Amino acid sequence: MGKNPSVKTLLSIGGGRANRTAYGVMARTPNSRKSFIDSSIKLARQLGFHGLDLDWEYPESTIDMTNLGTLLDEFRAAINTESRNSGRASLFLTAAVSNTPRVNGLNYPVQSVARNLDWLNVMSYDFYGPNWSPSQTNSHAQLFDPVSHVSGSDGTTSWIQAGVAAQKLVLGIPFYGYAWQLVNANNHGLRAPANGKSNVGSIDDGSMTYIQIKNYIVQNHATTVYNATIVGDYCYSGNTWISYDDTQTVRNKVTYVKGRGLRGYFAWHVAADQNWVLSKTASQTWGASPQAVK
Repeated sequence: MGKNPSVKTLLSIGGGRANRTAYGVMARTPNSRKSFIDSSIKLARQLGFHGLDLDWEYPESTIDMTNLGTLLDEFRAAINTESRNSGRASLFLTAAVSNTPRVNGLNYPVQSVARNLDWLNVMSYDFYGPNWSPSQTNSHAQLFDPVSHVSGSDGTTSWIQAGVAAQKLVLGIPFYGYAWQLVNANNHGLRAPANGKSNVGSIDDGSMTYIQIKNYIVQNHATTVYNATIVGDYCYSGNTWISYDDTQTVRNKVTYVKGRGLRGYFAWHVAADQNWVLSKTASQTWGASPQAVK
């Protein structure tokens, strides 16, 4: 962590595969919240992190959402107090949130989120997948969606309309995709009939890393398609159909982030990249002038 002082690191707590109820139990009482907050701040300082990221996927009730708002208020107050007492720069406080301010029929405590977080890592992916939308193919992380308006752009707009500043939003870009099994190999476009996940992907949810997808394309001579309307990629070979983000999609997403005045982008996750291809594309696009980005 000390090799490049310009790089800031955050300790992320939780995740998509974490215990779904642990956050809710912790957030219920003042004592358990204080214990969590104090120990998190202490651990971040001990390990040399510059901040903390809360990845609660997802609050499961209105009580959870209310408690999340209280947790963020108390976390911000504790961070400010620790900074004053230690004389050190305040730790960053961020959170991973759903694509919109409403998830599973529940509303995020937007005022607390906007007031207390330095930025929001918006998970603008997993819109569709062979486990939860098995009957047809679709782009799981499309930037635009003129049909159903389930997209990264629509999510960004909804957070801004709810009261979160654009400069606090960070757009998530997936370095992975999902593989469906087509009903008919000759019907291979967006929203083509499907029979759940293909056996080329993960056995639990049909997911594939970008590395796996690129290798699959080469080994199976798959046809690749970039859809400029939605800003998303897919490929197909035989009865297998895969949604993913390739370089052109990543380039256009980062360009969108700059154009909307968002704080930035994040990727999940860099270990899934192939020889840093997507990472370099994103970084170079971020650093380029608007005129230089095509």
